[in-house]
Amino acid sequence: MGNVSFRKLSPGVSRPEPVNSNGSSHSVLLTFPAKAEYIALGRLALTGLLRTRAIGPEVIADLKLALTEACSNSIRHAYAGREGTVEIRYELDGRLLRVEVADEGGGFDPALLGADPRDIDEGGLGIAIIRALTDELDVGPREGQRGSRLRFVKQLS
Repeated sequence: MGNVSFRKLSPGVSRPEPVNSNGSSHSVLLTFPAKAEYIALGRLALTGLLRTRAIGPEVIADLKLALTEACSNSIRHAYAGREGTVEIRYELDGRLLRVEVADEGGGFDPALLGADPRDIDEGGLGIAIIRALTDELDVGPREGQRGSRLRFVKQLS
C-alpha cells in the first residue's frame, strides 16, 4: 500500500507544513501513489475545500471531472505502469480556485494543447475537457524538478 499525505501550505511558505484544524490557509497539498484508485481522494479533498464556499453542485461536478482528467493523464502518461506519485496542490483564494497536478514522469508534449479536438485520439481528450470546464489552463514542465505539471484556474462566481 502506498503513502498518502495531506499538507497545509502557509501563505509565503514554500515548504508544506502538516495540516491542523486551526489553520486559516486555503492551500492544501495532497500526494498519493500514481494509481487510479487514489484519484477519489483528490476528488474528496476538492469537494471538501469547495464546501467552504457557496458553490453549486454543477460547478463542483465540473471541477471534479477536470481534476479526474488531470490526475488520469499523470498516471497514464507519466509512469506507464511503473511506480510514482501524483501531487495535487489546491489554492482557494476568495472566489478563485487554482489546482495544480504534478508528477515526476518524462514530460508532456505541449503540441497537444493546440490540437483540434476532432484530431485527438481518445487518450488526448482530457486536455480538451479540462480546457472546456475551466477558465485557464497551463501545462508544462515542473519548475526546478523532473516531470510535468498541469494547472487550471476557475473563477467561482
